[in-house]
Amino acid sequence: MNETDFSRWRHDHRFGQDRKKTGESRTMAVIALTFVMMIVEIAAGIAFGSMALLADGIHMASHAVALGITAFAYLYSRRHAGNPAFSFGTGKVNALGGYTGAILLAIFALGMAWESVARLASPASIAFNQALLVAVVGLVINGASVFILGETHHHEHPHHDDDHDDHGHHHHDHNLRSAYLHVLADAVTSVAAIVALLAAKYFGWIWIDPAMGLLGSLLVGRWSLGLLRQTSRTLLDCQLETSSLEKIRQTIEADGESRVTDLHAWEIGPQVYSLMVSLATRQPLTPDDYRRRFDASGFQHITVEINRPDGSPAPSLTGGPSLT
Repeated sequence: MNETDFSRWRHDHRFGQDRKKTGESRTMAVIALTFVMMIVEIAAGIAFGSMALLADGIHMASHAVALGITAFAYLYSRRHAGNPAFSFGTGKVNALGGYTGAILLAIFALGMAWESVARLASPASIAFNQALLVAVVGLVINGASVFILGETHHHEHPHHDDDHDDHGHHHHDHNLRSAYLHVLADAVTSVAAIVALLAAKYFGWIWIDPAMGLLGSLLVGRWSLGLLRQTSRTLLDCQLETSSLEKIRQTIEADGESRVTDLHAWEIGPQVYSLMVSLATRQPLTPDDYRRRFDASGFQHITVEINRPDGSPAPSLTGGPSLT
């Protein structure tokens, strides 16, 4: 048997992670916007002695770091997609980037809450005109960033009829979602700041400024927890939803001859899923028959172990759609 006889059974584990994603290019554009705004605000704060401008510039710097982590995750995942050291490719780098971004969001939320509570207890004087200028300029920049990343977010994750994909997930690109939530949080806090500053300036409601900050911190905290739950499921190899597992089981046992004895189905990257199943049957199908059956279910990496009740040997299958 020559080498070509084995070629159809060999496959890599890139699963498209070596291709540049739309989210990567747009994240870089948002990083450029954020970085320019950061430099302008810090320089203006130093030049004009404005603590409001300087503080917002430092705040923008923190988000530039968070977005930089997103960009690094994209670049690393793409460049190391063919590295055999990664058992199932670099898809989980995407989830790791999203998880890290979620932790940073949580830290920002705690910082906002701490500062808001401190100002509620001890109100500080506000330079309304300067603060309003910073908030309006920040809203314009953040609004543009939300538009750039939001358009990509919806383009790469089209809605299905039931607002779910075949495996029950709402969001696949956790890295992109992390970047999107960062700029969305900035946009929301800018709107809240403008409303609070106008109320404080014209009605004397000084307390509303830290109150809005506290409300914003709760919203950002909720987003971060949601993203932490989503990304941790991928990082911990959690099973797909029960309904998805039941559909797989029904597909296997539809012939009335096979019984599933062990089943694992999980996400290994953005829109990339792996399936490992052990089954017992008296009349096993050929590996090609099983491959055709599972290829239709949307899994990119499939391993099937076939057992006979009497313990006699049976064919087994490991592979993916690239082998068809």
